Amino acid sequence: MALPADYDSMRSGEDAERTDDVSSYKVTCMDFIKDVSHDYLAWVDYYKLPPEEDKRRRDGISATIERSNEWIAKVAQTIKGVDVAMNDGIQKMAESTAGKPFQIGVFVNKMSGYTSAPPGMINVSVKAAGREGRGTRLGFHFKDDRFRLESTCKPAIDETGLPAGDFDLMDFAFRIDATKCIQRDLISFTVTVCETKGGDEVDRRGLSTIIHIV
Repeated sequence: MALPADYDSMRSGEDAERTDDVSSYKVTCMDFIKDVSHDYLAWVDYYKLPPEEDKRRRDGISATIERSNEWIAKVAQTIKGVDVAMNDGIQKMAESTAGKPFQIGVFVNKMSGYTSAPPGMINVSVKAAGREGRGTRLGFHFKDDRFRLESTCKPAIDETGLPAGDFDLMDFAFRIDATKCIQRDLISFTVTVCETKGGDEVDRRGLSTIIHIV
């Protein structure tokens, strides 16, 4: 198996500098999304899940291929924008492969997954609920960073007042400072939520969102 369920590698830097032809790069990255999906589907095969859960994860991967490639083709305007949309798609495929054992939702302007907002302060709503009376808490995507954040501009996540404890039913909001962004910029971020029991973490999942600045 080439990729674990929490695969977090992102193509950027040197790969992005090999061409300045946006149209050609879009085709390359759309093909890459399709190619890497086979690795995630191989992980679903490996898990040997019950039929309903197996279908749910495969459908999630399939939907991500279609929607992310649509954003690469129609929304991204620059090489960096293509990278942001592609990496967001890779994150979403990993999330579908890992499954969603407990409820989690991330919303911008009442939309999830693929969203839009004007430049300025963007409100993000996070909701989650554990299984069978378990709690949830906001986790860290990386060791020292709560969120994964990639963009074509320079946004900043306001971490002031983020909740540190457990929720019976998680429902809180934070803001992304996109005042330095302009129309057609893209912002991708991932929120990680931990499921807890008796104060101890028993599971965790990330949920990625991409924002088109309009």
